[in-house]
Amino acid sequence: MVVQAGASFSTFSIRFPIMLKSYQLQNGGLKGTAVPEGAEIPASSLWLDLVNPTIEERRATDRYLGMELPTRPEMEEIEVSSRLYQEDGGFFMTALILSQSDTDRPLADVVSFVLAHEKLITVRYIDPQPFRTFAARIDRGVVYASKAEAILMGILDVIIDRTADVLERVGAEIEAVSRDIFDTGSAQGLGRRDFQLVLRTLGSKHDLTGKMRESLLTINRMLTFLSQALDTKPNKDVKAHVKTLSRDVQSLQDHTSYLTSKLSYLQDATLGLINNEQNNIIKIMSVAAMVFLPPTLFASIWGMNFTHMPELRWPLGYPIAIIVMIVSAVLPYLWFKRRGWL
Repeated sequence: MVVQAGASFSTFSIRFPIMLKSYQLQNGGLKGTAVPEGAEIPASSLWLDLVNPTIEERRATDRYLGMELPTRPEMEEIEVSSRLYQEDGGFFMTALILSQSDTDRPLADVVSFVLAHEKLITVRYIDPQPFRTFAARIDRGVVYASKAEAILMGILDVIIDRTADVLERVGAEIEAVSRDIFDTGSAQGLGRRDFQLVLRTLGSKHDLTGKMRESLLTINRMLTFLSQALDTKPNKDVKAHVKTLSRDVQSLQDHTSYLTSKLSYLQDATLGLINNEQNNIIKIMSVAAMVFLPPTLFASIWGMNFTHMPELRWPLGYPIAIIVMIVSAVLPYLWFKRRGWL
């Protein structure tokens, strides 16, 4: 079944399936199966992935765990205490995850991760690429995780790797825009460049970078909380993995800050070039006005009031005058258009 679900961080609708999927250990790997609505959740489930869950699916998961999962309004609360907390022996963590980063309308929406009773539960209302990638790896049998914490580490690994790939792509695109802005040897003159398109491009990259920065901030907080929560557990491998992920996230945050600063600089530089181009146009128009001012002054004084004016006796004098007036208006327009001032 497919529904349309709107996200609070977006102004458009997204289509994705309603699904409760259970992942269980099988032959040394994980096996995912969809749980039909109304059916019992397998007791051996290691990971439950709730995608846009219905009320019945949420209730069934609550009964299965013996605790209540956060609702969508609770997931969207921005207080740290509402996104990261411990309750009834479970660890509840909510982070912003980037989705649709390859489109013109990227989205960052909340995803909740719950570690309870040696199981992992994820609740989400978006379908980001990292979850599809991780599920595909499970289907290929390349994910070997016997504990819920290891599955969580694998998901976070893919999320961070995907964010790094998007950052690399955005950085390359920003560099291309930068070369286009400051390319003095371009065949296009400065006035012919579409600076409005440049500003729109920079604005879209700034929006995407801002969403990544916010996502990395929430993931970093989540990893800090998880590191403290795992202090009571003997699994050293998971603790070391969390520290590695934290360092990766910190490096990505630094790179995001650099890209944000560069975008701000390019926006200021583009606006400065537009201002300089406008000043040059005004200067040219002022010079043209000064050139034509003396002839206009003398013509207004004498008023063309002369006895001997051969044009007055021309049979075609009037249509010629009309044509001259039209040409005198069209030629400057074409010249301004060719210079890129219009």
